[in-house]
Amino acid sequence: MYSREGFTSPHLGRFASVAIDPIEKKPLRRWRPGTKILSLGGLHCNMRCPFCQNHSIAHPDGPIGEYKIAPHKLAETARNSSLRSVAYTYNEPSLQAEYIFAASSLLRDEGIATVMVTNGMFGEEVCREAAGAVDAMNVDVKSFDEDSYQKLGGSLDVVKRNVEFLVDGGVHVELTSLVVPGISDSPDGFAEMIAWIAKVSPDIPLHISRYFPAYRYNEPPTDISLIEKLLNIARNRLKYVYTGNI
Repeated sequence: MYSREGFTSPHLGRFASVAIDPIEKKPLRRWRPGTKILSLGGLHCNMRCPFCQNHSIAHPDGPIGEYKIAPHKLAETARNSSLRSVAYTYNEPSLQAEYIFAASSLLRDEGIATVMVTNGMFGEEVCREAAGAVDAMNVDVKSFDEDSYQKLGGSLDVVKRNVEFLVDGGVHVELTSLVVPGISDSPDGFAEMIAWIAKVSPDIPLHISRYFPAYRYNEPPTDISLIEKLLNIARNRLKYVYTGNI
């Protein structure tokens, strides 16, 4: 268990971005729709995606101003803003796992839920703790090919294992598939991913998101006709499928 008192790293509880967002922006569409959420973004990431849309904080080139927020202050801020949920988002939140799990306990005392928007690349201990501390999660499945995942600095097997564990543990999980040309745009690979999701649960919402050039990746934006094709594949097996960045 992670301690509520003190942290092992001086970087925990430091955030580069604080905002109030619509819950749909996370994206979460089947959990508290129509509400607002307090969003916190830290620094750095444990993967190295060349198309990163938040590279300015995930892979900063230099110093960035930070807000230091103690867990009890976070609960107080959410309460005073009349917000009933807090999201760790924009960068990879599992880097702040110790903070998140300590803060979650205090937030729940105030009736405030915890959300993680994550790449799903974390170890079994973090996954077990998250199953008890996190109320909702959006996991970005980068590809459905292990070789592609390893080139991005991750592991498809780890992400699949974590998603399955969290769903079985009762966490509300939604998935995102960013369709990146040359990386995650194979209809066959996408169909394999849909078959896996449907096996875990056809009730898992899936967000199919259109890629645009970002960071170090300059391929043209995802073709709309491909998004439509993938949408039809997904709707044959899953109950809740949405598109984004269209």
